[in-house]
Amino acid sequence: MRLRRPTTFALLLTMFGVAAFIALGVWQLGRARQKEALLARFANAAHAPVQSFADVAHDTSADAYPHVQVQGSFDPGRVYLLDNRMQGEQLGVDVFAAFTPRNRDRVLLVDLGFLPRRAPGETLPVVPSLTSGQVALRGLYAPAPAPGLKLGGDALPRQAHWPKLVTYIDLDDIAADLHRQVYPRVLLPDADPASGYVRQWTPDTFPPARHRAYAFQWFTFALVAVVIFFAMHRKPSGEQS
Repeated sequence: MRLRRPTTFALLLTMFGVAAFIALGVWQLGRARQKEALLARFANAAHAPVQSFADVAHDTSADAYPHVQVQGSFDPGRVYLLDNRMQGEQLGVDVFAAFTPRNRDRVLLVDLGFLPRRAPGETLPVVPSLTSGQVALRGLYAPAPAPGLKLGGDALPRQAHWPKLVTYIDLDDIAADLHRQVYPRVLLPDADPASGYVRQWTPDTFPPARHRAYAFQWFTFALVAVVIFFAMHRKPSGEQS
Protein backbone atom coordinates (compact mmCIF):
# COMPACT_ATOMS: atom_id res chain seq x y z
CA MET A 1 0.00 0.00 0.00
CA ARG A 2 1.36 3.42 -1.02
CA LEU A 3 0.75 6.22 1.49
CA ARG A 4 1.00 9.98 1.46
CA ARG A 5 3.32 11.47 4.03
CA PRO A 6 1.09 12.27 7.05
CA THR A 7 1.25 15.61 8.82
CA THR A 8 2.80 15.67 12.26
CA PHE A 9 -0.57 16.61 13.76
CA ALA A 10 -2.37 13.66 12.11
CA LEU A 11 0.32 11.23 13.22
CA LEU A 12 0.38 12.48 16.81
CA LEU A 13 -3.43 12.57 17.02
CA THR A 14 -3.69 8.98 15.81
CA MET A 15 -0.95 7.77 18.14
CA PHE A 16 -2.56 9.53 21.10
CA GLY A 17 -6.01 8.18 20.25
CA VAL A 18 -4.79 4.59 19.82
CA ALA A 19 -2.80 4.73 23.07
CA ALA A 20 -5.77 6.17 24.97
CA PHE A 21 -8.22 3.58 23.60
CA ILE A 22 -5.86 0.71 24.40
CA ALA A 23 -5.27 2.06 27.92
CA LEU A 24 -9.02 2.29 28.51
CA GLY A 25 -9.48 -1.26 27.24
CA VAL A 26 -6.75 -2.59 29.53
CA TRP A 27 -8.33 -0.68 32.45
CA GLN A 28 -11.69 -2.29 31.75
CA LEU A 29 -10.10 -5.75 31.69
CA GLY A 30 -8.57 -4.95 35.07
CA ARG A 31 -11.99 -3.92 36.36
CA ALA A 32 -13.41 -7.23 35.10
CA ARG A 33 -10.78 -9.14 37.10
CA GLN A 34 -11.60 -7.06 40.18
CA LYS A 35 -15.32 -7.81 39.81
CA GLU A 36 -14.60 -11.54 39.41
CA ALA A 37 -12.64 -11.45 42.67
CA LEU A 38 -15.47 -9.48 44.31
CA LEU A 39 -18.06 -12.03 43.18
CA ALA A 40 -15.89 -14.86 44.50
CA ARG A 41 -15.59 -13.15 47.90
CA PHE A 42 -19.34 -12.58 47.97
CA ALA A 43 -20.09 -16.22 47.10
CA ASN A 44 -17.71 -17.46 49.80
CA ALA A 45 -18.99 -15.02 52.43
CA ALA A 46 -22.24 -16.93 53.00
CA HIS A 47 -20.20 -19.97 54.07
CA ALA A 48 -17.72 -18.03 56.21
CA PRO A 49 -17.70 -18.32 60.01
CA VAL A 50 -20.36 -16.19 61.67
CA GLN A 51 -19.17 -12.97 63.29
CA SER A 52 -20.81 -10.88 65.96
CA PHE A 53 -22.70 -7.97 64.44
CA ALA A 54 -21.25 -5.66 67.08
CA ASP A 55 -17.73 -6.28 65.69
CA VAL A 56 -18.57 -5.04 62.17
CA ALA A 57 -21.59 -2.79 62.69
CA HIS A 58 -19.79 0.35 61.52
CA ASP A 59 -17.72 -1.30 58.77
CA THR A 60 -18.17 0.55 55.47
CA SER A 61 -15.58 -1.31 53.34
CA ALA A 62 -17.10 -1.49 49.87
CA ASP A 63 -15.80 -5.00 49.10
CA ALA A 64 -16.30 -6.67 52.50
CA TYR A 65 -19.31 -8.91 53.18
CA PRO A 66 -19.06 -10.23 56.75
CA HIS A 67 -21.37 -13.08 57.66
CA VAL A 68 -22.97 -11.97 60.91
CA GLN A 69 -25.51 -12.94 63.52
CA VAL A 70 -27.57 -10.29 65.24
CA GLN A 71 -30.30 -10.52 67.87
CA GLY A 72 -33.06 -7.97 68.21
CA SER A 73 -36.62 -7.24 67.14
CA PHE A 74 -38.42 -5.88 64.10
CA ASP A 75 -40.07 -2.49 64.44
CA PRO A 76 -43.79 -3.27 63.98
CA GLY A 77 -45.08 -2.25 60.57
CA ARG A 78 -41.99 -0.30 59.50
CA VAL A 79 -41.55 -1.79 56.05
CA TYR A 80 -40.27 -0.29 52.78
CA LEU A 81 -40.97 -1.81 49.36
CA LEU A 82 -38.26 -1.19 46.78
CA ASP A 83 -40.17 -1.24 43.51
CA ASN A 84 -39.19 -2.34 40.00
CA ARG A 85 -36.85 -5.14 41.05
CA MET A 86 -36.19 -8.13 38.83
CA GLN A 87 -35.60 -11.76 39.76
CA GLY A 88 -34.90 -13.55 36.52
CA GLU A 89 -37.71 -12.35 34.25
CA GLN A 90 -40.11 -11.72 37.14
CA LEU A 91 -40.95 -8.14 38.16
CA GLY A 92 -41.48 -7.45 41.85
CA VAL A 93 -40.33 -5.66 44.98
CA ASP A 94 -37.62 -6.11 47.58
CA VAL A 95 -38.99 -5.86 51.11
CA PHE A 96 -36.89 -3.90 53.61
CA ALA A 97 -37.82 -3.97 57.31
CA ALA A 98 -36.56 -1.84 60.19
CA PHE A 99 -34.84 -4.00 62.83
CA THR A 100 -33.43 -2.85 66.17
CA PRO A 101 -30.50 -4.94 67.45
CA ARG A 102 -30.68 -5.80 71.13
CA ASN A 103 -29.21 -3.12 73.42
CA ARG A 104 -28.74 -0.77 70.47
CA ASP A 105 -30.43 2.50 69.54
CA ARG A 106 -29.78 2.43 65.81
CA VAL A 107 -31.93 0.74 63.20
CA LEU A 108 -30.56 -2.03 61.00
CA LEU A 109 -32.38 -2.22 57.67
CA VAL A 110 -33.03 -5.86 56.74
CA ASP A 111 -33.64 -6.85 53.12
CA LEU A 112 -36.10 -9.69 53.69
CA GLY A 113 -36.03 -10.63 50.01
CA PHE A 114 -37.99 -10.48 46.77
CA LEU A 115 -41.75 -10.78 46.29
CA PRO A 116 -43.18 -10.96 42.74
CA ARG A 117 -45.79 -8.71 41.18
CA ARG A 118 -47.21 -8.92 37.68
CA ALA A 119 -47.05 -5.29 36.55
CA PRO A 120 -46.12 -1.88 38.03
CA GLY A 121 -49.73 -0.69 38.00
CA GLU A 122 -51.16 -3.72 39.72
CA THR A 123 -51.69 -4.31 43.42
CA LEU A 124 -48.55 -4.67 45.49
CA PRO A 125 -47.78 -8.15 46.81
CA VAL A 126 -48.94 -8.98 50.32
CA VAL A 127 -46.05 -8.73 52.78
CA PRO A 128 -45.91 -11.58 55.32
CA SER A 129 -46.25 -10.46 58.92
CA LEU A 130 -43.01 -9.69 60.70
CA THR A 131 -41.90 -11.95 63.51
CA SER A 132 -42.73 -10.39 66.87
CA GLY A 133 -40.46 -10.40 69.89
CA GLN A 134 -36.75 -11.12 70.01
CA VAL A 135 -35.29 -13.04 67.07
CA ALA A 136 -31.82 -14.01 65.87
CA LEU A 137 -30.92 -13.26 62.26
CA ARG A 138 -27.98 -14.49 60.22
CA GLY A 139 -26.88 -13.04 56.95
CA LEU A 140 -24.45 -10.91 55.01
CA TYR A 141 -23.80 -7.36 56.15
CA ALA A 142 -23.60 -5.60 52.80
CA PRO A 143 -23.89 -2.16 51.18
CA ALA A 144 -27.41 -0.99 50.41
CA PRO A 145 -28.48 -1.11 46.74
CA ALA A 146 -26.98 1.80 44.83
CA PRO A 147 -29.70 4.45 44.38
CA GLY A 148 -28.81 5.43 40.81
CA LEU A 149 -30.94 8.34 39.57
CA LYS A 150 -33.17 9.61 42.37
CA LEU A 151 -36.09 10.41 40.13
CA GLY A 152 -38.90 12.23 41.89
CA GLY A 153 -36.87 12.96 45.01
CA ASP A 154 -37.63 11.62 48.48
CA ALA A 155 -41.18 10.17 48.35
CA LEU A 156 -41.27 9.10 52.01
CA PRO A 157 -42.65 12.34 53.55
CA ARG A 158 -45.60 12.16 51.13
CA GLN A 159 -46.65 8.69 52.34
CA ALA A 160 -48.70 8.34 55.50
CA HIS A 161 -49.36 4.60 55.44
CA TRP A 162 -47.17 1.50 55.71
CA PRO A 163 -45.63 -0.25 53.90
CA LYS A 164 -44.06 2.65 52.02
CA LEU A 165 -43.17 2.32 48.34
CA VAL A 166 -39.79 3.63 47.16
CA THR A 167 -37.86 3.53 43.89
CA TYR A 168 -34.44 3.64 45.56
CA ILE A 169 -32.95 3.01 48.98
CA ASP A 170 -31.30 6.01 50.62
CA LEU A 171 -30.32 5.28 54.21
CA ASP A 172 -30.26 8.99 55.09
CA ASP A 173 -33.83 9.41 53.82
CA ILE A 174 -34.93 6.36 55.80
CA ALA A 175 -33.21 7.64 58.94
CA ALA A 176 -35.09 10.92 58.57
CA ASP A 177 -38.36 9.04 57.98
CA LEU A 178 -37.88 6.88 61.10
CA HIS A 179 -36.45 9.76 63.15
CA ARG A 180 -33.64 7.43 64.20
CA GLN A 181 -30.06 6.73 63.24
CA VAL A 182 -29.55 3.90 60.75
CA TYR A 183 -26.55 1.60 60.35
CA PRO A 184 -24.46 2.28 57.20
CA ARG A 185 -25.21 -1.13 55.64
CA VAL A 186 -28.11 -3.54 55.33
CA LEU A 187 -28.52 -7.18 56.31
CA LEU A 188 -29.12 -9.82 53.63
CA PRO A 189 -30.53 -12.78 55.59
CA ASP A 190 -29.54 -16.35 54.79
CA ALA A 191 -31.92 -18.25 52.50
CA ASP A 192 -35.00 -19.67 54.19
CA PRO A 193 -37.56 -21.51 52.00
CA ALA A 194 -40.17 -21.12 54.75
CA SER A 195 -39.94 -17.32 54.71
CA GLY A 196 -41.93 -16.83 51.50
CA TYR A 197 -39.19 -14.57 50.07
CA VAL A 198 -36.77 -15.22 47.22
CA ARG A 199 -33.24 -14.64 48.50
CA GLN A 200 -30.74 -14.96 45.68
CA TRP A 201 -28.20 -12.35 46.67
CA THR A 202 -25.65 -10.86 44.29
CA PRO A 203 -23.41 -7.82 44.75
CA ASP A 204 -24.95 -4.59 43.51
CA THR A 205 -22.28 -4.00 40.88
CA PHE A 206 -21.56 -4.28 37.15
CA PRO A 207 -20.87 -7.91 36.13
CA PRO A 208 -17.41 -8.77 34.75
CA ALA A 209 -18.91 -9.51 31.32
CA ARG A 210 -19.98 -5.89 30.95
CA HIS A 211 -16.47 -4.64 31.66
CA ARG A 212 -15.08 -7.08 29.07
CA ALA A 213 -17.64 -5.78 26.57
CA TYR A 214 -16.47 -2.23 27.26
CA ALA A 215 -12.84 -3.36 26.81
CA PHE A 216 -13.71 -4.88 23.43
CA GLN A 217 -15.37 -1.59 22.48
CA TRP A 218 -12.26 0.45 23.34
CA PHE A 219 -9.95 -1.95 21.48
CA THR A 220 -12.27 -1.69 18.48
CA PHE A 221 -12.00 2.10 18.59
CA ALA A 222 -8.19 1.76 18.55
CA LEU A 223 -8.37 -0.47 15.45
CA VAL A 224 -10.81 1.89 13.74
CA ALA A 225 -8.48 4.85 14.41
CA VAL A 226 -5.63 3.00 12.69
CA VAL A 227 -7.84 2.03 9.74
CA ILE A 228 -9.05 5.62 9.33
CA PHE A 229 -5.45 6.89 9.45
CA PHE A 230 -4.34 4.58 6.64
CA ALA A 231 -7.50 5.19 4.62
CA MET A 232 -7.00 8.97 4.75
CA HIS A 233 -3.36 8.74 3.70
CA ARG A 234 -3.62 6.05 1.05
CA LYS A 235 -2.58 7.20 -2.40
CA PRO A 236 -5.15 6.56 -5.13
CA SER A 237 -4.00 4.28 -7.91
CA GLY A 238 -2.00 6.22 -10.50
CA GLU A 239 -1.09 9.16 -8.24
CA GLN A 240 2.58 10.15 -8.58
CA SER A 241 4.91 10.33 -5.61
